[in-house]
Order: sequence, then structure tokens, then C-alpha cells
Amino acid sequence: MQRVAALMTASTLALASAAQAQNIDPNLPGYESASGVSGNLVSIGSDTLNNLMTLWSEGFRRFYPNVAIQIQGAGSGTAPPALVEGTAQFGPMSRPMRGSEIEEFEARYGYEPIPMRGAIDALGVFVHRDNPVECLSLQEVDAIFSSTRAGGADEAITTWGQVGLTGEWANRPIAMYGRNSASGTYGYFRSVALFGGDYSPEVREQPGSSTVIQGVAADINGIGYSGVGYATADVRAVAISAEPGGECYEPSGENAAGGLYPIARFLYIYMNVDPNAEMEPLRAEFVRYVYSQEGQQDVLRAGFFPLVQMIAEQDLQAFGLAD
Repeated sequence: MQRVAALMTASTLALASAAQAQNIDPNLPGYESASGVSGNLVSIGSDTLNNLMTLWSEGFRRFYPNVAIQIQGAGSGTAPPALVEGTAQFGPMSRPMRGSEIEEFEARYGYEPIPMRGAIDALGVFVHRDNPVECLSLQEVDAIFSSTRAGGADEAITTWGQVGLTGEWANRPIAMYGRNSASGTYGYFRSVALFGGDYSPEVREQPGSSTVIQGVAADINGIGYSGVGYATADVRAVAISAEPGGECYEPSGENAAGGLYPIARFLYIYMNVDPNAEMEPLRAEFVRYVYSQEGQQDVLRAGFFPLVQMIAEQDLQAFGLAD
């Protein structure tokens, strides 16, 4: 697991250093089409990445209209089995693969899957647009969504008055919306915002990011978590502080890439890449498209935050595609 471990370490360092990732890095190249590119591609995995994979596919097919790309977004947990069975060329995941998932793949192929870091995401904690709450600490988020309060809160937070709202809001019960366990977002939020603890059984699990947002939009007492790319005018992202009394940060590109917003992550696209064989032109060009000006413009259009040239060069080298 050394190749994947090295990339995960690089991901942590790169996320903290990519402080200008809210803009398209001018050092990324414009995409230029290549000859001999044709065939079919299948992507199975993250719901969070569904819109972005669609935009990338549409942009890629403008250069190669005869290429067919099928996209299924049922959750990050569906990506590793699809790669193991060979039913997909791309496995989008909003979390890193678990050790057991990597081991299962390696047992089949003799080498590890390789992640492409396609974008930076901030997980927003959303409330109804009429909710006046301005900031929550991670410990308060944990006390709202978890049953274990591993962040150290003294008691569960069940009403809006417990986070400082007054008047008609003080006694309103908090209604929680979240993802289901097949989702990488579910696992990442649990790891970071719940400090590795357990979800409250009162969280209303939803099959997709958009349905979390819809649930909060329709429930004035609601709160939910989702990738920021799924925000609508009917909800509002709350600023988050890493500790009680700490400075609150909005889930912006600058705050996410600079390490200030505490619930930020890379979005991955895992692939089966034989280290002893050259990648075929179809997948190779798709990877190059993702790391182009056009591909990262798609990232912005999807509501996520684009990458810098340093990350692109690292991943292209890992795939054997560096110039």
C-alpha cells in the first residue's frame, strides 16, 4: 500500500498549501485533442462527484464526440467493488479508500488502485435560509449530529436555543439530515465533524447530497451536511470554527484550500493502473483533460474548488503521464 499511502500524505500537504485554489491556476495547460482516442468509459461511485463527472464527460466529449461515457453515482462505497470486478474504469470517491478495500483490489490484481485528486470540496453544514444561526463549532456540530459526543460536549444539543438562538427559535427542536452509510461524505463527516464517533439515530439519512439539501430547505428547523456544490438559494451554509470560541470560517475556496475551514477534503477518482503497462489513450486523455484549464473550469461550474499545477504534476507522474 506504499503508492497510495504516499499520495494520501501528499494530499494532506497539498490541501494545506494550495491556498489559491479558488482560482484556475494559470500554469495549468489548455487541453489539446489527441489522435486515436475512442471507445467507452464507465464511472461508478460517489454521488457527490456525480455532477462533476457529468461536466467532465460533457467537456471531454466536445473534443471526442464518438466517445461514450456512462456515469452511476450511488455512493463512494460502490466504487471499489466496481474497480475490482472491472465493471468501471473510474471509481469516484469523496473519501480515501479504506485499507480493506485496497487489499481486496490488490489481491485481485497484484498492485494497488491509484487515486486521481480531481477537485477540492468543502462540506457545508446547511440550515434553512431563515435560520439566523451564524456560527457553530465542530464540538457543537458533533453534539447535534452524534450520539457519542466524542468532541467533548457536555450534553446533546437538541434545540436551537442551545446554540444561542433566542425568541421564537429558542425552543425549536433541531431536525438533522445526513447521508447514508454507502456515502463517502457520511464517513468523512463522521471522521472529522463527529471526531470518529457515532451518528445519532435521529439523523434522517438521505440517498444523495441533493436530497439532504431538499430536506433542509423544506424544514425550517433542519440542519444537514453536504458538498457545497449542492447548495441552493433555499439553504444557507453556516460558518464553522475548529474549536469552541475560535474564529469562524465560511466554506469558501480560499478557506478550504488554506486549511482554515475545518471540513475540507480532496475528491478522488480511483483507477486501475497497471504499473508495468502504458495507460491506453482514452483514459490517459481523460486524465489530462481533468488537469487542464477546461477541466478545472468544470470544477468551478460544479461548485467545487479547482486544483493547482503542483497537484496535477504529482498525479500525472503517478499515472505515468508526465511530460
